[in-house]
Amino acid sequence: MTRTALRVRVEERQQGIGLSVQKSPDAFRTISEVATELDVPQHVLRFWESKFNQIRPLKRGGGRRYYRPEDVDLLRGVRALLYNDGYTIKGVQKVFREQGVKFVSETGKGLIDASVAERAREAVQRSEDDERSPGAPIDAIGKRVLETILEDLVALKDEIDETLWEDEGEEG
Repeated sequence: MTRTALRVRVEERQQGIGLSVQKSPDAFRTISEVATELDVPQHVLRFWESKFNQIRPLKRGGGRRYYRPEDVDLLRGVRALLYNDGYTIKGVQKVFREQGVKFVSETGKGLIDASVAERAREAVQRSEDDERSPGAPIDAIGKRVLETILEDLVALKDEIDETLWEDEGEEG
């Protein structure tokens, strides 16, 4: 088979046969499927794995990666922070440390309110500025912003708790 014929066959498979079977939302995804879904090259996903130790796909024989749905949500969150919100790699690492994996994952799902995300970004930026000038106390404005973020997060937690209690009441 010639290279051209092989290339045509591969393209046909990618456009038709390979994409005609829909996977369950709970199914594991290959690196090529995740790369296509997130619209990033495969090497970028491998690079993110090296920079964010929270991203840990399953690896099988020959080093093949299989991403769980929660891995894909996390990657989607990293992509949103980097590409949509303008974070740097170092900034996203700080978000992981300060806001947690759940925050990044929910960012990927679109569950984080834009105003909360903006205030979190401002807090990370101020934190980075503070690192450049060690020992600098937090100013009154910074304290108010953090208190407002905390209030918003507590309110969101209360809403989530209420929803969970309602759902449990319906099931029982």
